[in-house]
Amino acid sequence: MKEALLYRKEKNKIVQCEACAHFCVIPNGGVGVCQVRKNQGGALYSLVYGKVVAQHIDPIEKKPLYHFLPGTTTYSIATVGCNFKCKHCQNADIAQFKSFNDSDDWIPGVSIEPAEIVLAAQEAGCPSISYTYTEPTVFVEFALDVMKLAGAAGLKNIWVTNGYFSEKTFALIKPYLDAVNIDLKFYTDLSYRKICGARLQPVLDNIRRCYDANLHVEVTTLLIPDLNDSDFELERLADFLNGISSEMVWHLSAFHPAHQLTALSPTPLASLNRAKKIGLAAGLKYVYLGNI
Repeated sequence: MKEALLYRKEKNKIVQCEACAHFCVIPNGGVGVCQVRKNQGGALYSLVYGKVVAQHIDPIEKKPLYHFLPGTTTYSIATVGCNFKCKHCQNADIAQFKSFNDSDDWIPGVSIEPAEIVLAAQEAGCPSISYTYTEPTVFVEFALDVMKLAGAAGLKNIWVTNGYFSEKTFALIKPYLDAVNIDLKFYTDLSYRKICGARLQPVLDNIRRCYDANLHVEVTTLLIPDLNDSDFELERLADFLNGISSEMVWHLSAFHPAHQLTALSPTPLASLNRAKKIGLAAGLKYVYLGNI
């Protein structure tokens, strides 16, 4: 375990995590929403530092990033854990790993040092490293150490994120971060609470925060039938993005039944095309369809 970078100590060995917008208050022996940040004796520790469950070479377009280093590959890494509980999660086996195993001590992953990740990326000819598959905020200590070495070696750093990181986390990673793809899953707070166990506003704030910091920003919305595909919601979402910049890249991705939402139908192509028209009508120049 490695002591967490961002937390406050309270009375009676209670701590408050400051890594994400949940700001979990964790009693001694407890863990946060993400299940991988644990209070041990009044100090907060990361349970996943250097415990990597995924290392893959991906086309950068798979992140998806279409306007950042196009045509290249990116070295993708992840640990277990996530600060969302999305009912439609495609990677629930690692993001919500505790749902698949009752052992409190079960933290899967291969132990690896930050320098080994950077070397593997270089040997694979990847000009970037992506922190992806699960939420990089929950393994920020490890991600940050890799990012520092990657930047020094001339590699770019990419976060594929749900956008729920805290301002303090952003301040830590911003000097080493080059590009982000942020999921904007819904445009109603109620849907965020019901489907993801989170809130809308922190995500909106972080999209604007990343753009204002001159990072390369692209946004992805998974279009889920009857949950976020109404004209009203899509128009508001597109207006928000266009209000930041008409150059904002918006990816509209098709939903396929997964995890706890297997009773829903896949996204019809007609819905994706309708959403794309809404984005273009709002003034966005770059709207792409994916997962079809």
